[in-house]
Amino acid sequence: MVHFVGAGPGAVDLITVRGMNLLKNADVIIYAGSLVNPELLSYARDDAKVYNSAVMTLEEVAKVIKEAEGEGKDIVRLHTGEPSVYGAVREQMDLLDGEGIRYDSTPGVSACFGAAAGLNLEFTLPGISQTLIITRAEGKTAVPEKEKIRLLAQHGASMAIYLSAGMLEVLSQELMAGGYGPDTPAALVYKATWKEEKMIRCNVADLAAEAEKEGITKTAVVLVGDAIAQSGYERSKLYDPTFSTEFRTAKP
Repeated sequence: MVHFVGAGPGAVDLITVRGMNLLKNADVIIYAGSLVNPELLSYARDDAKVYNSAVMTLEEVAKVIKEAEGEGKDIVRLHTGEPSVYGAVREQMDLLDGEGIRYDSTPGVSACFGAAAGLNLEFTLPGISQTLIITRAEGKTAVPEKEKIRLLAQHGASMAIYLSAGMLEVLSQELMAGGYGPDTPAALVYKATWKEEKMIRCNVADLAAEAEKEGITKTAVVLVGDAIAQSGYERSKLYDPTFSTEFRTAKP
């Protein structure tokens, strides 16, 4: 059996309890060594076999899984953050389907939520934004034509932009071309929830300059939108005494 497990954003104690228990019981662990905090391997048994997928191809990963499965071993495929977001898990699952190997998935906390926790912010403030767009800038790998940054920016929603810390000058230009003003609130969060975490509040126009000051070129998530300022919002109806809900009658 193969368990795809989200490692969370970085901090060892932010993996889910289920994910931790699966790691503790695994015979074989294949982890994304370029991004997953290696301290998470402290949950592994001393006799567990550990493989770093950062130096492996998809076919090599599949070979390890197939051999371990043939020996009746329990396998954890440990991905950074939340595997369904930029985890490249579907292609692995398709190979397992072809081999008749069973698998399941355990979710994890994605980096944008680790970053939000570090900044104590809410992405969906009433009257400001009710939408969070999770995306990445186009670099060596293309994005669908309708998902270019400047087109997504036209919504004016909160945005969490992954895999783009090495192209912040272009990213800022595309965000502004799409409609965000140069003074739109932004944040650059390096290694959210890790011990090395850095949180920089700035605006869209200054993203590249702020990253250069701190030497940040990768492993950072960019947050953009008026909600990042955490001001000017409307009070929610959820706890408004003048608003009736299923559980509470409005007070005069």
